[in-house]
Amino acid sequence: MKKSINQSTLTIILNGVSVFVLLLMAFSLIIYHNANKHLNNAMEERFDLTYNANRFMNGSSYLTNEVRAFASTGNQQHYTNYMNEVNNLKNRDLGVAAMQEIGITTQEQQMIDNMSSLSNELVPLEEAAMKKVEQGQIQEAIDYVYGTEYNNSITKVNTLKEQFLQMLDDRTAQQVDSLILRRNIIQSFMIFTLVLVGIIQFINMVIIRKRILHPVIVIKNQMTEISKGNLSTEFPLTSDTSEIGLLIASIHETKQELKKYINDIDSKLAQMAKGNMALTVDSDYRGEFLPIQSAMIEILNSLNEALSHINLTAEKVSEQSKKMASSAEILSNGAVEQASTVEKLSDGIQSISEQVNRTSSDANDAKEHSEASTAELEVCRQKMKTLTAAIEDISKSSHEIAGIIKAIEDIAFQTNILALNAAIEAARAGDAGKGFAVVADEVQSLASKSSESAKNITKLIEESVNLVSYGTSLSKETTSALSSVVSSAQETADIVEHIAESAMQQAHSLQELTHGMEQISNVIQTNATTAEESAMFARNLDHQAEQLKISVHKFQLKKN
Repeated sequence: MKKSINQSTLTIILNGVSVFVLLLMAFSLIIYHNANKHLNNAMEERFDLTYNANRFMNGSSYLTNEVRAFASTGNQQHYTNYMNEVNNLKNRDLGVAAMQEIGITTQEQQMIDNMSSLSNELVPLEEAAMKKVEQGQIQEAIDYVYGTEYNNSITKVNTLKEQFLQMLDDRTAQQVDSLILRRNIIQSFMIFTLVLVGIIQFINMVIIRKRILHPVIVIKNQMTEISKGNLSTEFPLTSDTSEIGLLIASIHETKQELKKYINDIDSKLAQMAKGNMALTVDSDYRGEFLPIQSAMIEILNSLNEALSHINLTAEKVSEQSKKMASSAEILSNGAVEQASTVEKLSDGIQSISEQVNRTSSDANDAKEHSEASTAELEVCRQKMKTLTAAIEDISKSSHEIAGIIKAIEDIAFQTNILALNAAIEAARAGDAGKGFAVVADEVQSLASKSSESAKNITKLIEESVNLVSYGTSLSKETTSALSSVVSSAQETADIVEHIAESAMQQAHSLQELTHGMEQISNVIQTNATTAEESAMFARNLDHQAEQLKISVHKFQLKKN
């Protein structure tokens, strides 16, 4: 196995270099930030120094201009401006103080002092000129501020101003240029470190891709094929002393071991498939494959034992199946005979059930007719009671009519007497009573007829009363007879009803019996079918047991 640097060591080296360059770049960035800050401060100080120097110089020029204007024009406003600058604004003093606060050199301070001395020398001339203006001596005032002495002092001050500004500008410009150069150098170093980081990262990426990612991808593909069961797939990587190289070596060894186990298992299973159970598993299985070896040994032992038991059981099953087939045929024949007998019995019960159903139907009809007759007799009995009551009422009325006829006879008798008395009185009256005599004769005749008619009616009523009495006795006898008939009919209806109910119960019982016989017949038919199927299954079982014995004899078992 060839020597090779470890991927972890290589990764640490590359990452260490990258981290060092990044730290260097971060340090450069901090320095650049400080340099840039110093540059900004320097430029700011340069601006402030220039501004305050101009403020100092402009203050002096402003005083010169105002005093000359006041001397030339005599305008009091120029005098006011001059005094305001001297007493209040004080731009010269403030400018010098600001420059001193920012920081100036000794030479620059010497030049400021020289300019201040020259400016102070001009003050007496300016004061004298302003006094001359106040006195009205304008020309003398002009001679003061435009004279040779004043002009020479102004020229010296202006020369010093230019020298001071030039010196200040050169010094600050040199300082700014130095800081700019420093910043540019740091910036270039930062760009260099950035490029160096990019190069290192590119190299790191290339090395990682070549030394780590590519082998890992190939290993991943190989492991995918192994997980699919493809152990013969080409694996182009070679092993070395690095981590991935050792992993590659492990994969090669794993494939070889798996192939050895698979070939051994395939060989054993092929022999077992051919019926050779007299095998021994003597290959050297390791690690997690030891349970497979134990399982194969246990399977072989279990199969040998199971097939031996199956062989013995097949012989016993064959014997028992033959006995079972014989018993099943006997049971089938008996079930067929039972089915035939039960079918005949069921037909007889069915015929009896039909007859009982007809009897039940006739009993129901007789019950209905008996109930109808009983109802009609009851109606006749009620009507006879009504007729008897009516006859009794007629009898009572006949007796009452007899009383009335008696009254009529009495009236006819009295009328006849009155007619006789009237005739006697008419005879006594003579001719005057002839008409009354005629009436008396007619009344007498009418009384005679009434008496005769009353006798006839009495006779007829007596006959009617006799007939009514006879009818009353007959109606009572008929009512009594009808009551007896109704009672007998009711008893007959009750008896017929009991007969109908008994017939219905018998019909229902016969129906249940018929249904039970049908169920018994179905069960016997099912038993017969089952017995035939059992006989067929027993014959098939016998055949299968013979086939099982033949199949088991194909296996070569271990000798116990």
